[in-house]
Amino acid sequence: MDVVVKGHHCEVSDRFRQYVEEKLARIEKVDHRVLRCEVEVSLEKNPRQHDRAMRVELTMYTKGPVLRAEASGETKQAAFDVSLDRLRAQVRKAADRRRVHRGEHSPEGLRHVNAKQTTNGNAPATEESAAEEEVRTQKFGSLTVTGDGPLVMREKTHTAKPMTLDQALYELELVGHDFYLFVDADENQPSVVYRRRGYDYGVIRLAV
Repeated sequence: MDVVVKGHHCEVSDRFRQYVEEKLARIEKVDHRVLRCEVEVSLEKNPRQHDRAMRVELTMYTKGPVLRAEASGETKQAAFDVSLDRLRAQVRKAADRRRVHRGEHSPEGLRHVNAKQTTNGNAPATEESAAEEEVRTQKFGSLTVTGDGPLVMREKTHTAKPMTLDQALYELELVGHDFYLFVDADENQPSVVYRRRGYDYGVIRLAV
């Protein structure tokens, strides 16, 4: 698994990077489908939030859904540990879903497990188990995102008639954008005209 650690308005020491890599390496034992994990550490400059000054966002790319988790704390390590616990819960739940899909087993609900453990005299489920039950899944088209990450997607559908390249350039200047999507009347292809440096333009066509 590739691990990328980035700092925003703060420095990230080699010691912290090593700590992050060692912790994340354990997740691969839970799910071998993990490909890459991005760790972004940011500093909250508001003095009133000194107890939550450090914020850590985790984005994990797998062969399945994209998993996200975030948390704040007084130190980088504290914030990372909390966000990692949340991410680990999502990884385990995603793995359970795949096993259920393959028909290997059907995981019991938290309430049923608690009741059975109480009957057997064992302690009820931990907070980590409760966190697993609260994981939220969002779906944007064919993309599935599990977790509370800051994924924002905006989708628009426009009706348009085919036009020439000259017309597309005129529309580009008219709306004031850096690019304009259109159907090229001459080539009969979805195309994008975009602004380059100076007064140059470029065209990208999609062969379908």
